[in-house]
Amino acid sequence: MPYILSVTVRMTVTAFAVAVGSMPVAAFAAGPAGASAEETPFLLENDKAMTKMMDGVSIKPAGDVDHDFVAMMEPHHQGAIDMAQAELRYGHNEQLRRIAQEIIVEQQQEIIAMRLALGQPLPLPAPAADQQRSPDSNPTSTSPMSHDNMQMNIHKEP
Repeated sequence: MPYILSVTVRMTVTAFAVAVGSMPVAAFAAGPAGASAEETPFLLENDKAMTKMMDGVSIKPAGDVDHDFVAMMEPHHQGAIDMAQAELRYGHNEQLRRIAQEIIVEQQQEIIAMRLALGQPLPLPAPAADQQRSPDSNPTSTSPMSHDNMQMNIHKEP
């Protein structure tokens, strides 16, 4: 990874950590002090999403800036999706729940757009926040989200 990109990624991750309170994400794992019994499952799920995202953005450079960009942005976007799903499961504020739904849709669309730009296969559709994928489901490349089955109408402005 070029030095500038490496430094930029590290600075971004550091700034993000500062923005969320300069405390280790794992601090929530033991059941944060002052957290209600209702809030603890949300905090634990959010911690899991944050840990997964931070692990995902730590990539081994492929020697291709575009590939590396998508490789880091996809887990970042998926982290936002996972956190928004936690809000839908546990949150009560209707305005925030609508925002969480918008985040899920927008971040999924951006993941698809990035993968299409690189000619990569599209991600499998995720179950809704209140649903789980059945263990016997066996998605195939002919799912509705596969590149072969997706039709895009792109019009250039004159």
